[in-house]
Amino acid sequence: MITVLVVDDSVVIRRLVTDVLSADPKVRVIGTAPDGKIALAKIAQLKPDVVTLDVEMPVLNGVETVREIRKTNPKLPVIMFSTLTSDGAEATVAALAAGATDYVTKPANAGSVNKAVNEVREQLLPRIHALCGKPVYAPPPPRPPDAAKKAAGPRPPVQAVFIGSSTGGPEALRTVLTKLPATLPVPILVAQHMPPVFTTMLARRIDQESALRVVEATEGDPLRPGSVYIAPGGRHMEVVKAPGGARIRLHDGPMENHCRPAVDVLFRSAARVYGAGSLVVMLTGMGQDGKLGTQGLAALGAGVLAQDQASSVVWGMPGAVVSAGLADAVLPLGQIAENIVARLQAKATATGREVARWK
Repeated sequence: MITVLVVDDSVVIRRLVTDVLSADPKVRVIGTAPDGKIALAKIAQLKPDVVTLDVEMPVLNGVETVREIRKTNPKLPVIMFSTLTSDGAEATVAALAAGATDYVTKPANAGSVNKAVNEVREQLLPRIHALCGKPVYAPPPPRPPDAAKKAAGPRPPVQAVFIGSSTGGPEALRTVLTKLPATLPVPILVAQHMPPVFTTMLARRIDQESALRVVEATEGDPLRPGSVYIAPGGRHMEVVKAPGGARIRLHDGPMENHCRPAVDVLFRSAARVYGAGSLVVMLTGMGQDGKLGTQGLAALGAGVLAQDQASSVVWGMPGAVVSAGLADAVLPLGQIAENIVARLQAKATATGREVARWK
């Protein structure tokens, strides 16, 4: 039984979330709170397994509450409940930076009861189970993947880095991207499961902290070294060949793996444009989006890095890649940037370029 504390200043939302969660036989709501101050007291008293937390509240708002929770409960899963607005997105990204585990968006129209119930059920329950349940995948194999699964011959230099992430991804991305040098000689493309507006705020926040140029991708963007392109929420992102170099293509194609943007869509395009010159980085996330795309790239000879289980918020996406024997290396989050740099240094050495120029 997973116990939940529901925190929201709206009586309607508290009741809605409580009713939806209580309908699941494996979940029990053990308390509610209208603001962050009361929530802190109830966390100490009730010791829930997970907290759903409103972003905008009186007395103590969501960001402030997360900071206080993390002082005494560093591992307690906290899921932010945010409005799909610029203010809500900005506050949610700030809450994730302060230590929140994940987030969901509030129903656009809480007055439409059936629609609101379905939205909360589809978004919130899978996250609660993923954050509090048992690991889905077995530990990674103690040996590297079978070499026969890789394309024969030496691996070509890395031409572009492709990152897939979901639950826990915003902070994992910040950790990796802020450790990379401004003079990185290749572009980075990111598919992070997030709705519109949220990706804008995420790109803006990481750009402020990173030496790299980090932007939300726009249609036709040329790919430049030292730049990071984050797929906009609600749109698929692909890389396409074009005169003068590769460019970004955005589209509203069908969801894949219940996602748009989908990692598989981005990775398939990477196979068409860069092939073995791609470097895949699979970060924390729920589900298996990116597994098939990684399979195609690995078959061409592309390098594949996966975040390890211990440092992942949810070891779904990287776990799927590791369990399929596709990863060259399974690394703690803190070592991924270092590994990317090492592989690019190998590129510079192999092509006769001076590593010190961008180190």
